[in-house]
Amino acid sequence: MKELIDILHNERLTLVVKSADGTIHRFTQRGVKDLLTLVTQSPEILNGSSIADKAVGKAAAACMAAGGTRQVWADVMSTSALALLQNHGVKAECGQLVHHIINRTGDDWCPMERLSRGLDDSEAIIQKIQDFFASH
Repeated sequence: MKELIDILHNERLTLVVKSADGTIHRFTQRGVKDLLTLVTQSPEILNGSSIADKAVGKAAAACMAAGGTRQVWADVMSTSALALLQNHGVKAECGQLVHHIINRTGDDWCPMERLSRGLDDSEAIIQKIQDFFASH
């Protein structure tokens, strides 16, 4: 994981995914969009993967769990994301554990964190994320 964390920080990325075959994928979009694209269009990249991410809320965790991710490091992770990952057998660690992920302006919950609140089924959360992006 150290290699992925170093890449995440040194290259100022938002997400680094190491596939089961050892290929390292680098991402720069903020939020959950890259993970949503992976789980819906390239699930083979997530299956058995190791991930380093800047921030993991419950919506991101749902994409990771549904995709078959094996282990996750996040600089910041919400308690609900940690619980979801652990419930799916994903090894999860973080630098800072928080009650919830905040939005970009820092004055409210992250919209994806709010959207996934109260849901425990990864597929249902992914559907909510897709509906959100389809309407915005």
